Amino acid sequence: VQLQASGGGLVQPGGSLRLSCAASGNFLGIDEWEWYRQFPGKQRELVARISDRNSTEYAVSVKGRFTISRDDGKNTVWLQMTALSPEDTAVYYCKGDFYTDEVRADYWGQGTQVTVSS
Repeated sequence: VQLQASGGGLVQPGGSLRLSCAASGNFLGIDEWEWYRQFPGKQRELVARISDRNSTEYAVSVKGRFTISRDDGKNTVWLQMTALSPEDTAVYYCKGDFYTDEVRADYWGQGTQVTVSS
Protein backbone atom coordinates (compact mmCIF):
# COMPACT_ATOMS: atom_id res chain seq x y z
CA VAL A 1 0.00 0.00 0.00
CA GLN A 2 1.26 3.45 -0.89
CA LEU A 3 -0.13 6.78 0.22
CA GLN A 4 0.55 9.93 -1.74
CA ALA A 5 -0.10 13.15 0.12
CA SER A 6 -0.21 16.51 -1.59
CA GLY A 7 -1.56 20.01 -1.32
CA GLY A 8 0.77 21.60 1.17
CA GLY A 9 2.49 24.89 0.58
CA LEU A 10 2.87 28.46 1.71
CA VAL A 11 -0.27 30.41 2.55
CA GLN A 12 -0.94 33.73 4.23
CA PRO A 13 -2.68 33.92 7.60
CA GLY A 14 -6.40 33.60 7.14
CA GLY A 15 -5.96 31.61 3.98
CA SER A 16 -7.00 28.10 3.05
CA LEU A 17 -5.40 24.94 1.79
CA ARG A 18 -6.75 21.57 0.84
CA LEU A 19 -4.61 18.53 1.50
CA SER A 20 -5.26 15.25 -0.23
CA CYS A 21 -4.00 11.74 0.33
CA ALA A 22 -4.57 9.00 -2.21
CA ALA A 23 -4.02 5.32 -1.57
CA SER A 24 -2.97 2.67 -4.03
CA GLY A 25 -2.00 -0.97 -3.80
CA ASN A 26 -3.57 -4.23 -2.72
CA PHE A 27 -6.25 -3.88 -0.10
CA LEU A 28 -9.95 -4.45 0.28
CA GLY A 29 -10.84 -1.30 2.08
CA ILE A 30 -9.98 1.44 4.52
CA ASP A 31 -11.60 1.78 7.90
CA GLU A 32 -10.39 5.01 9.42
CA TRP A 33 -8.47 7.81 7.84
CA GLU A 34 -6.58 10.26 9.99
CA TRP A 35 -4.58 13.41 9.52
CA TYR A 36 -1.75 14.20 11.90
CA ARG A 37 0.64 17.09 12.09
CA GLN A 38 4.07 17.44 13.52
CA PHE A 39 5.67 20.62 14.79
CA PRO A 40 9.47 20.84 14.87
CA GLY A 41 10.83 18.93 17.82
CA LYS A 42 7.41 17.60 18.78
CA GLN A 43 5.55 14.33 18.39
CA ARG A 44 2.86 13.96 15.80
CA GLU A 45 -0.55 14.98 17.00
CA LEU A 46 -3.93 13.94 15.71
CA VAL A 47 -5.72 16.63 13.77
CA ALA A 48 -8.77 14.87 12.40
CA ARG A 49 -10.26 11.43 11.98
CA ILE A 50 -13.00 10.05 9.76
CA SER A 51 -14.52 6.61 10.11
CA ASP A 52 -15.80 4.34 7.39
CA ARG A 53 -19.26 5.64 8.27
CA ASN A 54 -18.10 9.24 7.83
CA SER A 55 -18.14 9.97 11.53
CA THR A 56 -15.59 12.70 12.18
CA GLU A 57 -13.52 13.92 15.09
CA TYR A 58 -11.29 16.96 15.35
CA ALA A 59 -8.64 18.31 17.61
CA VAL A 60 -9.92 21.22 19.64
CA SER A 61 -7.38 23.53 18.00
CA VAL A 62 -8.80 22.96 14.52
CA LYS A 63 -12.48 22.33 15.15
CA GLY A 64 -14.62 24.64 13.08
CA ARG A 65 -11.74 25.49 10.75
CA PHE A 66 -10.71 22.12 9.30
CA THR A 67 -12.90 19.57 7.56
CA ILE A 68 -11.94 15.98 6.84
CA SER A 69 -13.70 14.07 4.09
CA ARG A 70 -13.21 10.89 2.11
CA ASP A 71 -14.12 9.25 -1.16
CA ASP A 72 -13.90 5.49 -0.96
CA GLY A 73 -14.28 5.11 -4.69
CA LYS A 74 -11.08 7.09 -5.12
CA ASN A 75 -9.40 5.75 -1.97
CA THR A 76 -8.71 9.35 -1.05
CA VAL A 77 -9.02 11.52 2.01
CA TRP A 78 -8.93 15.30 2.11
CA LEU A 79 -8.31 17.88 4.77
CA GLN A 80 -9.82 21.26 3.98
CA MET A 81 -8.11 23.87 6.12
CA THR A 82 -9.48 27.37 6.49
CA ALA A 83 -8.68 30.40 8.64
CA LEU A 84 -5.10 29.23 8.84
CA SER A 85 -2.75 30.82 11.33
CA PRO A 86 1.01 30.60 11.80
CA GLU A 87 0.31 28.14 14.62
CA ASP A 88 -0.89 25.67 11.98
CA THR A 89 2.54 25.56 10.38
CA ALA A 90 3.66 21.95 10.50
CA VAL A 91 4.24 18.85 8.44
CA TYR A 92 0.93 17.11 7.87
CA TYR A 93 0.66 13.36 7.53
CA CYS A 94 -2.21 11.13 6.50
CA LYS A 95 -2.73 7.69 7.92
CA GLY A 96 -5.10 4.97 6.85
CA ASP A 97 -6.26 1.80 8.56
CA PHE A 98 -6.23 -0.71 5.70
CA TYR A 99 -7.53 -4.22 5.62
CA THR A 100 -7.37 -7.24 3.36
CA ASP A 101 -8.87 -10.71 3.74
CA GLU A 102 -6.25 -11.59 6.28
CA VAL A 103 -4.68 -8.59 7.88
CA ARG A 104 -5.19 -5.03 8.99
CA ALA A 105 -2.41 -2.50 8.99
CA ASP A 106 -1.84 1.22 9.26
CA TYR A 107 0.03 3.06 6.54
CA TRP A 108 1.36 6.61 6.56
CA GLY A 109 1.75 9.12 3.83
CA GLN A 110 5.05 10.87 3.31
CA GLY A 111 4.07 14.18 4.88
CA THR A 112 3.37 17.52 3.27
CA GLN A 113 4.63 20.83 4.61
CA VAL A 114 2.13 23.55 5.43
CA THR A 115 3.59 26.97 6.15
CA VAL A 116 1.38 29.85 7.21
CA SER A 117 3.23 33.12 7.00
CA SER A 118 2.85 36.63 5.67
